[in-house]
Amino acid sequence: MMAPIATGEPTKLRVIFDSRPGPADPEAPRIPARCLAGPAEELIFPEAVAVETNPRLRLFRAGEFLVGHASEPFSRTELSRASKTLYRRILAACRGRHLVRLWNYVPDINGSAGGLEHYRAFCEGRSFAFEEEFGQGFRPKLPAASAVGSEGDQLNVIFAAVDRKPEHFENPEQVPAYLYPAEHGPRSPSFARATVAEVGGAKWAFISGTAAIKGHRTCFPDQLLPQIDCTLENLRLISKASGWGEDLGAAAGATRHFKVYLRQPNDLGTTRDVLHRLLVRPADRVTYLHADICRAELTVEIEATLVGSPI
Repeated sequence: MMAPIATGEPTKLRVIFDSRPGPADPEAPRIPARCLAGPAEELIFPEAVAVETNPRLRLFRAGEFLVGHASEPFSRTELSRASKTLYRRILAACRGRHLVRLWNYVPDINGSAGGLEHYRAFCEGRSFAFEEEFGQGFRPKLPAASAVGSEGDQLNVIFAAVDRKPEHFENPEQVPAYLYPAEHGPRSPSFARATVAEVGGAKWAFISGTAAIKGHRTCFPDQLLPQIDCTLENLRLISKASGWGEDLGAAAGATRHFKVYLRQPNDLGTTRDVLHRLLVRPADRVTYLHADICRAELTVEIEATLVGSPI
């Protein structure tokens, strides 16, 4: 049963990235991923007020956003079922609203059990939950998302939903993830490449975790610099497709949050040098995390949240 939280003055929803164990804080979800550089606290939704909680789901109000943190014990042998259970909980909490962003953190994401990679098992359960909620035509409702590895023994998902229907966009040089062929798993990944929503008089763009993929295939396996270049090209393409120009809202003065996931911590210096030359502005908020990517041959993934006015 959900219970209200007495919070007093509004507080900021602080998503904390820290692989070290620490005390539970109902207003600061802790994601067990090591922060390599940049702020370890994510403040995409400032002035959020905690409204309801139970051991597996916490909800916050951030203006017109409903934001939440859901978790479920990680099960190597029953990960599809655990993922479906987790997403059922999220979809029930957001019923009557529209999901705009999902951040998924999956322990040992490239491991396997019963011949099925953990990421693919996670995708299977997630897809079944969406189909159960919305029927076979669920794909047009899928929002932006990312799924990367984490430590610990819990599946963790941060999610955001709004009342007004958003728009979802695809990269013209990538196959939509939800249409991937069967070689990528028994059920395709359930997300759009970007979601744009008007919230509180401002435009928000949620650009999914983006990596070196063209069509549905990985480019430059295990090669950091070519993958960074390809990832930046894909970011420019989806930014343009969603109406924010090829510069991810820079010309329009957007507030920009980036998260950069690196498989190898030693790649931090090279990656920062390239991104601060080609992407990052002084006012941007950028967090670098050590995390396995959803494909074992990928070295880097980058996501963006833009707030302001598109071009």
